[in-house]
Amino acid sequence: MQLQSFGAALTVTGSMHLLTSGGRQVLIDCGLFQGNDELEARNREGFPFDVPGLDAVILTHAHLDHVGRLPLLAKLGFRGPVYCTAPTAGLAETVLLDSARLQVDGYRHDLRRARRQGVPDEQVPPPLYEEEDVHRALALLRPHLEFGETTRVAGLKVTPERAGHILGSAYLLIESPEGRLIMSGDLGNRESGLQLDFTPPPHADAVVIETTYANRTHRPWPATLAEFRDALRDSVRQGGKILIPSFAIERTQTILHTIKSLMDAGEVPRIPVFLDSPMAARATHEYFEFGDELIPEVRDALQAGEDPFRPSTLHVVPTSAESQRINRYDGPAIILAGNGMMTGGRIQHHLKHHLWKPSTSLISVSYQSPSSLGGRIVTGADHVRIMGEEIAVKAHVHTIGGFSAHADQDDLLAFLSTTGTPHVWLVHGEPDVMAAFLPVLDARGLKGDLMPDRQPVDLTGPGFPQGLPPGFDAAPTRGAQAEAGE
Repeated sequence: MQLQSFGAALTVTGSMHLLTSGGRQVLIDCGLFQGNDELEARNREGFPFDVPGLDAVILTHAHLDHVGRLPLLAKLGFRGPVYCTAPTAGLAETVLLDSARLQVDGYRHDLRRARRQGVPDEQVPPPLYEEEDVHRALALLRPHLEFGETTRVAGLKVTPERAGHILGSAYLLIESPEGRLIMSGDLGNRESGLQLDFTPPPHADAVVIETTYANRTHRPWPATLAEFRDALRDSVRQGGKILIPSFAIERTQTILHTIKSLMDAGEVPRIPVFLDSPMAARATHEYFEFGDELIPEVRDALQAGEDPFRPSTLHVVPTSAESQRINRYDGPAIILAGNGMMTGGRIQHHLKHHLWKPSTSLISVSYQSPSSLGGRIVTGADHVRIMGEEIAVKAHVHTIGGFSAHADQDDLLAFLSTTGTPHVWLVHGEPDVMAAFLPVLDARGLKGDLMPDRQPVDLTGPGFPQGLPPGFDAAPTRGAQAEAGE
């Protein structure tokens, strides 16, 4: 079996891996690059393989950095099956339609600005895809993958198992005459406030494993819960708005359930909670159908006909006009809005209106890229630019990393502990984080390599390259992710 990684190799975004076995080609994930301009430019480079010639695609889960280029694949001629779990299919529809809308809206905005500046229309990059391309891609979905059940895909035996990252997330056991491969996708935090733990994997010849937090451990869940409770209490005493930027899938549902639990227990005051994210509201409906993936407390509530994601003071905000009216609400209130890194979405409007007020509290519960708006705020910027305006940062800023949906170092080692002595290939991590993980693997008798970007490797042979890429500085650092906690 041979693998080429065209995304999430030496970086944490754009997951896309081309598996070749027995003359057949299967793509594992087809994600969008997110981050700085250099990374996002890779979305427009085109696919470095024969798109119509692919035999199949398999999706590990529905986050945009794992499914976000699927409509582009369909737009360029792919007509084969796209296998996934049923929850992934439902969430992918919400994620991809939202992505297409944002791209089209962004293009129209850029086009208007270019015309005012006298720039020709053809110099404005068009959207990667539009809604019709999304529907073309959704028609290819085959939501037949069931945890623990084997499916034949392009001559391979594929068995998905619960990854515990988000609803429907799976890691894949892929078997062929050439060997047994595990593709981890994204693995969950075993102290999640929402998802059940990942299922221990079987022995394998090779494991391709995510390493987002391979150089650190998360705070225990009780400590995270206490930290969040205290941040809410302190924020209510300030008397202003409490802004919680949050990703629409998994993070929002975890935060809503946690707020409800704290309010029901009388540990925080019952103040208004505004869910200002239509995408998060739509995604939450999927959780009612697939509650068997969730921790017993949440699963039992769903089975009893209760809504574990609805604090008694919750108001769902469907329109942008109603979103704007929240800013005129007098008194303390929690505003939960996307996106999690504050790079877009309705949270930007609330930041613009409230970040400059000393009575405001900002509670960061998601990973903040250092170059993002959220990253600059949580690292102490005095002023930030929001929607074309310089805004002073006077709000109280709380950073809580324990809500992470990603496995930490201990979780990754627990995952690998049942796989025997496979060759371990590291993906979906920053190079310095992966470098710090290599000696940890070595101490446990496991050979680890960093998956090279775009170069083919023999997964079940000696592998190339060995260890670190040529010229790479192996001195480990904490890594950008360690400060926030997506």
